[in-house]
Amino acid sequence: MGNELNTTISLAFPKDKTVWDDYVSNHNNATAYHRFAWQEAVQSAYNHKVMGLIARSSETKQVVGVLPAVLMTTPLMGKKLCSLPYCDVGYAIADSDEIQDQLVEHLKQLGVKTGSKHVEVRNVAATPEDSTLLAHKKVRMLLPLPSGSDALLASFKSKLRSQIRKAEKNGLIVQLGLSTALIDDFYNVYAQNMKDLGSPVHAKRWFQHIISTYGDSCIVSVVYKDDIAIGGGLVIKSGSQASIPWASTLRNYNKLAPNMLLYWSLLAHCADNNICTFDFGRSTFEEGTYRFKKQWGATPQLLDWQIDGKSYSLTNDTASNTSPSKIRPAIESVWRKLPLNLTITVGSAIRPYISL
Repeated sequence: MGNELNTTISLAFPKDKTVWDDYVSNHNNATAYHRFAWQEAVQSAYNHKVMGLIARSSETKQVVGVLPAVLMTTPLMGKKLCSLPYCDVGYAIADSDEIQDQLVEHLKQLGVKTGSKHVEVRNVAATPEDSTLLAHKKVRMLLPLPSGSDALLASFKSKLRSQIRKAEKNGLIVQLGLSTALIDDFYNVYAQNMKDLGSPVHAKRWFQHIISTYGDSCIVSVVYKDDIAIGGGLVIKSGSQASIPWASTLRNYNKLAPNMLLYWSLLAHCADNNICTFDFGRSTFEEGTYRFKKQWGATPQLLDWQIDGKSYSLTNDTASNTSPSKIRPAIESVWRKLPLNLTITVGSAIRPYISL
């Protein structure tokens, strides 16, 4: 596709997975979403096409950059080339800014070649020192982790430690692993929570494929009260980085603080397994989930999503493209009243075409 700056760029294929992941695992700006596994899961679960780009040195043939991407085909709406769907980020990582730019330019060319209506790159930007500039903006929350859960617990304020202990005193227990039972319990909590939020769910097969493609670089945590699953989260890892794409609790049990035990279990696991940075995911600056993540010590990084090469302000309205903002509340209200099984069936059918 190209040969500039002594670099050759081509589409990545399954045979490139090992060298792709080796590069991602050792790149300082990479995230767990950059692993080849994310693209594989999208294709396996939802039949969207992997269109990731890999850059190699023309001389040494070594990998010098990657840009994960997926070609989404939506009924009646056409094609969109997205880096990356179903998560917050998917930008190019490379040995230099020039190679990053080269990868993005090739993605744009690929968009034209595939007949895509839009090319979207979910990037990040420097967080402004003036926090007022972040009002209503979307950020991802990042927490540096010390070496070991004991050091992490000691770094928390006493109020935070007491909230974790409160969950334990309330008789909550937590289990971590990748067993079928844990995955089922995680999904049941997730599906109920999404119904309560008025949002369509991913199909269970989506999570099964995530776990299958990430393997040991994935962990599920479920919080129980009297054998009832009331909270669940899933973390993916790459090198020294970890991200939590999904975490849910049942609102009827929130007074027992299951979310505190859930996040603590996953943070402790990561700290004890050589993870240096934990990505709490997307929040609106200074709103509820932002404050929850901030209490753990996480700090914001501004999200800078770009469509067709132009940045746009990622706010509450633009971060949800499931319906126009004026009718969304009505749709969500109706959704909450539907039977759970129906929301799973309908949600699983439409969720593949919603890139958020």
